[in-house]
Amino acid sequence: MHFEVHGLDRPNAKTIILSSGLGGSGSYWAPQIEALATDFRIVTYDHRGTGRTGGDVPDTGGISAMADDVLEIAARLQLDRFDFMGHALGGLIGLDIALRRPELIEKLILINAWSKADPHSGRCFDIRTELLERSGVEAFVKAQPLFLYPAVWMSENAERMAADERHGVAHFQGKANVLKRIAALRAFDIEHRLSEIHTPTLVVGTRDDLLVPYTRSIRLAEGLPAAELALSDFGAHAVNVVEPAEFNKTLLRFLRAGPEGR
Repeated sequence: MHFEVHGLDRPNAKTIILSSGLGGSGSYWAPQIEALATDFRIVTYDHRGTGRTGGDVPDTGGISAMADDVLEIAARLQLDRFDFMGHALGGLIGLDIALRRPELIEKLILINAWSKADPHSGRCFDIRTELLERSGVEAFVKAQPLFLYPAVWMSENAERMAADERHGVAHFQGKANVLKRIAALRAFDIEHRLSEIHTPTLVVGTRDDLLVPYTRSIRLAEGLPAAELALSDFGAHAVNVVEPAEFNKTLLRFLRAGPEGR
């Protein structure tokens, strides 16, 4: 597993592991690194089958296999306790760890994640799969921002969209890996086990998310015994990229608060 450590370099520093969504790249978290660096040792990583980790996504194991990769990183860093933030698929990884290894995660942050995929999200994944299968990598990558960002933000960041598209095509993780990762997140279902997770959790949702209806975030916040909900009107699926200042403010307030200040 390729991972990077940012922020505090003390071995005993409070540590937070960041896990991105379907794209799997640790660089997704660039808007959060500076904000977290004062208080935390920050661990970012490229998911198996993506980026500098590369390789193949396992045929079996689904989200739990992806969570095992995080546990491998934690073991290499000799972490017996850490905070965890996951975006979409990364959030599912965090939920899996919180269920299987509840002693490891001190605080959990879930961004536009879910306990069970919404039928609308399934429709979006169908479309993305058909684009990849029938139209190829370029079409799949070109469509990706539509599911991530608000229209006005894409319009205002046209040059970035073009650069991201070129990068996405040049460093595409491979059709087989993408399809396995989509299958894993579609199969994930802990709808009836949320009450078992007592980790203090911040659930972040956005009402204008095209991919994941914000009602999925409400369901998480209502089902998790120690959760609070931060729901915003603007920011779409990648709200931490679109609205980093406001997101980081909410994030740090949650991370810095004691148990009584949740």
